[in-house]
Amino acid sequence: MSLKEGESYFKRCLSPQKSMDLEDISDKLIAGDAFEIMPVLPKGFVDLLIADPPYNLTKDYNGTKFKQMSDDDYAAWTALWIEKVLPLLKETASVYVCCDWKTSLIIGSVLKKYFKIKNRITWEREKGRGAKANWKNSLEDIWFACMSDKFTFNVDAVKIRRKVIAPYRVNGTPKDWEETSEGNFRDSFPSNFWSDISIPFWSMPENTAHPVQKPEKLLAKLILASSNKGDIVFDPFAGSGSTCVAAKKLERRYVAIEKDKTYCIWAQKRLESAVSDSSIQGFRDGVFWERNTLSHQEKKQGSNGKQEIKNELYLPL
Repeated sequence: MSLKEGESYFKRCLSPQKSMDLEDISDKLIAGDAFEIMPVLPKGFVDLLIADPPYNLTKDYNGTKFKQMSDDDYAAWTALWIEKVLPLLKETASVYVCCDWKTSLIIGSVLKKYFKIKNRITWEREKGRGAKANWKNSLEDIWFACMSDKFTFNVDAVKIRRKVIAPYRVNGTPKDWEETSEGNFRDSFPSNFWSDISIPFWSMPENTAHPVQKPEKLLAKLILASSNKGDIVFDPFAGSGSTCVAAKKLERRYVAIEKDKTYCIWAQKRLESAVSDSSIQGFRDGVFWERNTLSHQEKKQGSNGKQEIKNELYLPL
């Protein structure tokens, strides 16, 4: 979608103001620089912060280049945006910050100066970056922290459904697993290593041309675990809008900031699509399905008025 074609979508974004009330920004994407916008946002409105800042790599974001810094300079840059976001967080807020393995070492050390560190999640991207003289890089980190000891964590909302290979029975009855028409499964409590995530590929409806787009499934886990319906999720580096879209689909409110106009257009288009399709690939029946286990048929009304069978095979999830 060109900038001209997407002009109507860009007009849905808020422009920065000298001061912005919660009523003005709720369920809105603000077009502009996060460092300039965060100081004019209302204090203490955020229930959940999900931040996916540029990693400390030289990368082109649709013409805007982020240049790799020294470790000390990147730590200072990280502290700068954290200090701007800190007044916006409720005392009960949870914080998630995405990073690669190199920046993880830096971000973890900075975060502990401001928050209570709870955990470090590592997720498998499945598609790794190739390497001939090193191990292929296919993992990324997400730091989980909180403002205080009082925070939301809905563990039952983020269970993962795993296929049972050797089912165990007691008196002929399944023990700790369920027998279904789609196979034998166990709903397991989540760990801090996620092997059921895949980056959006070309055939997935959520896919965009953003170079580092996060999967909706990954964001859905963070949102369901650390917020409740109606809570506000804040993303200061929105990109193509994955956090906003996942929040909308899961009945949370969102506030997000994005500097690039093209990415704002993509995000608004995706938010529009989320009104008619609230599905999240790999998440069904209130559980997250292990990769390569969810296959089902869905009956739907075709454009010709006849009932069609839509075969959905989520490979990978």
